[in-house]
Amino acid sequence: MSRRRFTKMHGLGNDFVVFDATRRPLDLTPERARFVADRRLGVGCDQILVVEPAADYDADFFYRIYNADGSESGQCGNGARCFARFVREQGLTDRDRITVATASGRMVLEALADGRYRVAMGVPAFAPDAIPVRAPARADTYDMTLADGRRVTGQALAIGNPHFVLRVDSVDSADVAGLGPALESHPDFPERVNVGFMEVVDAGRIRLRVYERGAGETRACGSGAVAAAVAGRLAHGLHDTVQVEVPGGMLTVEWAGEGETAHLTGPAARVFDGELDLDPK
Repeated sequence: MSRRRFTKMHGLGNDFVVFDATRRPLDLTPERARFVADRRLGVGCDQILVVEPAADYDADFFYRIYNADGSESGQCGNGARCFARFVREQGLTDRDRITVATASGRMVLEALADGRYRVAMGVPAFAPDAIPVRAPARADTYDMTLADGRRVTGQALAIGNPHFVLRVDSVDSADVAGLGPALESHPDFPERVNVGFMEVVDAGRIRLRVYERGAGETRACGSGAVAAAVAGRLAHGLHDTVQVEVPGGMLTVEWAGEGETAHLTGPAARVFDGELDLDPK
C-alpha cells in the first residue's frame, strides 16, 4: 500500500513535506521523491523530511532529507526546526530538547519558550576534503573559473552540506539565476555545492539569497544562513551573533569562532495535513 499521511510545513517559506516513518517504513525512491516535490503533479516542496527511528541510543530520531530532484542532503536547518515541531505535535516526543542523527552527524533541536526553534548545526569544517572542494590546501578564498570563462571568488566551508559564499554589493541585483547553477555543478565541487550570495549590511546583519543544490533558489536556507554568517565573521568582521535576512524572513545565527558549534534560531510553521498515493496510476 503506497498511500501515506504527510504534513506540509515551512520555515520562512522554505517548504517541506514531512513523513512519519517511525511506525511504518517508507520506501522513498528518487522517483517518488521527485513526484512528491513536484508542484504540479505532487504536493510540492523544496525538500522532503522523513522521521525515522534512531539506529542507536545516542539519538531520539534519524532525520533524513531528500532534495526536490530526488537526491539526499546531509543537513537542513530550516527543515530541522520543522522536524522538531512535527515530532512534538505528532506525539512522537514531549521533549523540549531533541537529539537527531543525520547523514552528516548529530544535531540538537530545542523548542524555545517564544515558539521559535534553536538548532545546533555542528562545527563548521574548512578542510578541502571535508567540504569537499578540489584544492591542494585550505585557503581563505577560492577562485573558480566558469565554463564561459568568467572567474568568481568566494569562501568555501561545510556545515552538514558544502557551501560556497560570495560577497555581493546587493542581493537584489546579484546574478543568482546565472551564477547559482554554474557554481552548483562546478567540477571543483565533487558533491555539488550550495551557493550563497551575501550582502553585508553591518557587523550584526546580512542579507542573503541561496541557490541550493538539488532545489534551486529557495526563500530560506538554514545551513546557508549559518555558512554566510561564519564566512562573514572570518572575512568581514561580523559579530558572534548575526541577523540573517533571507527572502522569507529573519534568522539568527550564533557562532563563537573556529572549533565551536554554530546555532540557528527561527520559526517553523505547519500548513496542512494530507494523504498521498506515492504511486499514482
